[in-house]
Amino acid sequence: MRVVIDTNVLVSALINANGSPAAILSLVLNGNIKVLCDNRILFEYANVLTRKIFGFDSDTVRDLIDYFRHDGEYINAVPINAAFNDEADKKFYEVCKSGSALYLITGNAKHYPKDQTVISPREFLDVYAKFSAK
Repeated sequence: MRVVIDTNVLVSALINANGSPAAILSLVLNGNIKVLCDNRILFEYANVLTRKIFGFDSDTVRDLIDYFRHDGEYINAVPINAAFNDEADKKFYEVCKSGSALYLITGNAKHYPKDQTVISPREFLDVYAKFSAK
C-alpha cells in the first residue's frame, strides 16, 4: 500500500509512541506500507523534526530521514494549479496525486481539498485493518 505522510503525523508519532501516528510509522518501518516522497517533503521532514522545540534525538531523526530517502518511493510530482490555505501543504498533495498514492495521511485534513484519499491517522488504521484482513 503506497501512501504519503504529512509531517504532522511523524511529529505526533515521535511524541507519543502509543498513538495512531506511531502505529502508522511502525507499519512503514516494518515494510507494510510504502511512503511516497520527493526532495521537498524530505527537506520538510528534516527541517521540522530537527527543531529544538521537539527535542527529538538527532540520530533517530537522521535514521528516519535516511529510511525514507532509501526505502521510500521517490516521485517526480506534477504541479497542481490550485490554491491551498497553506501552500506548504501542496507538495504532499502533488506527490499523492502524481504518484497515485492510495492515501495522504494527515492530522490536518482541512488544509487539503475534499478528497477521499486525504484521511486522518485513525481513519487510515481502520482502512488498513480491513485491507490486511482480506
